[in-house]
Amino acid sequence: MHMIAWQWLGRRAYPSMWQRLRAHASAVAAEAAEEVIWCCEHEPVYTTGRRGVDNRRHDTLGAPFLRTDRGGETTFHGPGQLMLYPILHLRRRRLGVKAYVHLLEQSCIDLLAEDGIVAERRQGFPGVWTRHGKIAALGLHVAHGVAYHGMALNVHVDARWFAAIDPCGTGLAVDRMVDHGVTPALPALAKRWAAAIERLLTVRH
Repeated sequence: MHMIAWQWLGRRAYPSMWQRLRAHASAVAAEAAEEVIWCCEHEPVYTTGRRGVDNRRHDTLGAPFLRTDRGGETTFHGPGQLMLYPILHLRRRRLGVKAYVHLLEQSCIDLLAEDGIVAERRQGFPGVWTRHGKIAALGLHVAHGVAYHGMALNVHVDARWFAAIDPCGTGLAVDRMVDHGVTPALPALAKRWAAAIERLLTVRH
């Protein structure tokens, strides 16, 4: 497989980015476009997955609330949080969804380890965790063998946004890279994360 192009897109409104993801995934499925890894941060927004699980603790959130086609429960996206959006043809890569989730989580664990942050998976809870709480959320949609949506890594996002929800329904805290004394620039961190995914995909072949 060839190298996957990646791109830092800056700060984007969630609805237009979601539309862009779906359109590109359809084009990849039709073999009219190449796989890509897009990275960005979002304007403040709460989203929930296609099952419609609503983990809001308060009626008033302070930001829009959207139901999406990804998996997962209610979470927050906003400035200071790095969004990773790979659009990959899993069927063509002979990569199962479970193995892909594992690969995404591992890419984040490896990325955090580069900055001295120890992170891990938790059985039954998709995403990445430290001993202090959840540091990265994960949610996917797969259509016609192509996966889109991805992961959200808390870098220096304002933690007060998370007080209005129960992340993953666990009642556990949310962690951030800044809480570990690490505040990398998002574009540079995005480039490193894309490289970590590329390495893991290469190891499979």
